[in-house]
Amino acid sequence: MRRLLLLGGCVGALVVPAGAEAAGGPVPAMQGGAGVSVPARDVNYVAIGVGRRTVVAQVLRPSGRIGRTLTLRGAYGVPGVAFDNATTGLSADGRTLVVAEVLARFPVRRTRLAVLEARRLRVVRRVALRGFYTVDAIAPDGRSAYLIHYLRQDGTRYEVRAYDLARGRLVAAPVVDPREPGEKMQGAPLTRAMSADGRFAYTLYQRPEGAPFVHALDTARGTAACIDLPSLEGSDLSEARLTPPALGRPLVVRIPGRAPLGVDVAARRERPAAVAAATAPAARTRAGEHAARGDLVGIAAFAALAAALGIAIRVSATRRPRSRAAVPVARRRR
Repeated sequence: MRRLLLLGGCVGALVVPAGAEAAGGPVPAMQGGAGVSVPARDVNYVAIGVGRRTVVAQVLRPSGRIGRTLTLRGAYGVPGVAFDNATTGLSADGRTLVVAEVLARFPVRRTRLAVLEARRLRVVRRVALRGFYTVDAIAPDGRSAYLIHYLRQDGTRYEVRAYDLARGRLVAAPVVDPREPGEKMQGAPLTRAMSADGRFAYTLYQRPEGAPFVHALDTARGTAACIDLPSLEGSDLSEARLTPPALGRPLVVRIPGRAPLGVDVAARRERPAAVAAATAPAARTRAGEHAARGDLVGIAAFAALAAALGIAIRVSATRRPRSRAAVPVARRRR
C-alpha cells in the first residue's frame, strides 16, 4: 500500500506522518475528470485510460464536442497539483501539453512524461527521468516544465527542478526562494491559482504543524517565493481557495466563514483583512465565472470519456493483430 507523502513548497523536506500507510501520496496524474485548460483557450485536454493505452482528447467548449485525439501506449494522465483537483500541464499559449505516466508501483525508479504539440496532438518529445518526479507547472511559452523531484523514496527530502523542454534536459540548479535559499518547509498542497498570463503559480500549503504558506512560483524566471500565513495557523483550510493578484489587488485567500485574507507576494507578508475584503465583490464575480465554466467542463469531460471509449472500441474491433502498426499508437521508449 502506498505511503502518504505530504509535499512541501520550497527547498525542503517532505514528511511521512505516523499512520501514513493508510492511503494517498503526492497529487497523482489524473485520468478522466475535467482535464486541463487555460483561460484564453476554448478547449480542455482530457486523458482517458482504455486498457493498456491512453486516449488524449481535445474537448471543445462549451459544446463538449471532441476535436483531435491521440492514443498513447501506457497509462498517462493530466498532472495533478493540489488536493482540490487542480491540474497543470498546458502552457498558457495553448501550444504545449505535458502528460505524466500514472504511477502503478512504489518505489518509483523512473518517471516518464510525454510532451505533446497540443493543437495537432502529436508527440514532440518523450522524457524518461531516473527517479521520482511530479509535474508542478509549465512556463507560458511551453519551453520549461517545473518538476518536484523526490530525493528519497521515503519522501523525507525533495527539490523543485526546472526541465528545459526545448533542449530535453534538467536545469542544473534547483528552484529556490532567493531571499531564503536554505529555508525548509513542509506541507500538503491544498489549492492552486494561476495568474491570468499563466506565468505565476500560487499554491496554498498546509503544514502538519505551524502556519500554512503560499508558494509563488515564477515560471518565466524560474524563481519562487514562500509566504507564511500566521493568522491562518490552526484553521480548517479544506475549502480554501485562492484568487490571484490583479490590477493592484493582492493575492486573496478565501475560506468559508472567514474574512478574506490578502497576501502581498512582493513583500512576502499578509495584508490587513480590510484591504482584502475591499476586493471581495470582484473576486466573487471571478469565482462565479470559474464555477460556471467548471460545470461546462464537467459536462464536456463526460462527453470526452464516452467519445474516447467509443474511438478505442472501434479501433480494437476493426484492426487485426497483424496490422497493429497501422494503429496510431505512440510507442514508449524504454
